[in-house]
Amino acid sequence: MSGAAGMPVLGDPAPVLTLPDAHGAPVTVGGPVDGPVLLVFVPFAFSRVCTAELGELQEHLPELVRAGVRVRAVSCDPAPALRAWAEQDGYAFPLLSDFWPHGAAARAYGVFDDADGYARRGSFLLDASGVLRWSLVHDAGRPRPFGAYREAVAGL
Repeated sequence: MSGAAGMPVLGDPAPVLTLPDAHGAPVTVGGPVDGPVLLVFVPFAFSRVCTAELGELQEHLPELVRAGVRVRAVSCDPAPALRAWAEQDGYAFPLLSDFWPHGAAARAYGVFDDADGYARRGSFLLDASGVLRWSLVHDAGRPRPFGAYREAVAGL
């Protein structure tokens, strides 16, 4: 079942997707796993707001790891661009490419911007069973505050 604009409904199983990471290795998101997953869609690699957001996630990654949460960032950029971005900025969580079929994961989560071809700023917290427990979508250029992630994780 899905909500507005195809977005999954809280309490329903999240879409199960397999995307390549920045090195081309397949990573599956959704379905039962060993713990909660924070799935963060970002519009563009190397952009100012996206870089600031992922930098804040990286800074607070130990807090998320202590809570058992795995972070996965998704962009419609190709894997080589994501690899360069991760290496430049030192991200210790996977950056997943939604490049081809272009935006399929973002569409599954209802955050693909068809007019401009990128993922909007959508964040989704899945529990260990793969059920969607929290979501937040912000407009382009408006960063998501880390405090929102902290509150969502505390609510699991």
